[in-house]
Amino acid sequence: MKGAVFFASQYGSTEQYAHWIGEAAGLPVFNVKEAKVDLSQYDFLILGSPIIYYKLLNRKWVKRNWSTIKNRPILFFTVSGAPAGSKLDRWFAQSLPENMISKMKHVALRGRQKPEELTWYDRLMLKIGAMKNKDPQARKEELEGFDYMDKSSIKPILKLIQQFQSSKVST
Repeated sequence: MKGAVFFASQYGSTEQYAHWIGEAAGLPVFNVKEAKVDLSQYDFLILGSPIIYYKLLNRKWVKRNWSTIKNRPILFFTVSGAPAGSKLDRWFAQSLPENMISKMKHVALRGRQKPEELTWYDRLMLKIGAMKNKDPQARKEELEGFDYMDKSSIKPILKLIQQFQSSKVST
């Protein structure tokens, strides 16, 4: 089966993961904002997006292309500062309808945030969010940044890609 990685990235963490996945799995990698690719030529898709303001950055792209990709195996990886869990699951669920999410496998990856690289607006919003955040560690990360980038965290994604590639499912 033929697959590809499609990603959206705001500050580079999701792009880095997309390229690590593409290199490790031998898949082409495309930025959804730049690529004009015929999605129907791929049997499975790996989609990647950061979560920005509690929403998937590529949610509109997914919805726009859903009729083409809905019958293919889809692995969706999200990148954020939040660890996997109910909060992250809720943000994912708020971005896409349940009928889409139910057809995807989701893997949460942790990213990087360097305050000096953020726009003034994003820095301001993080400061406001930090003031409201009751979790002292999360508050500190919102103000000072974090770096959880870890190439080894793509192992579950690579395992699922191997399953997709060995599958006899056709579209």
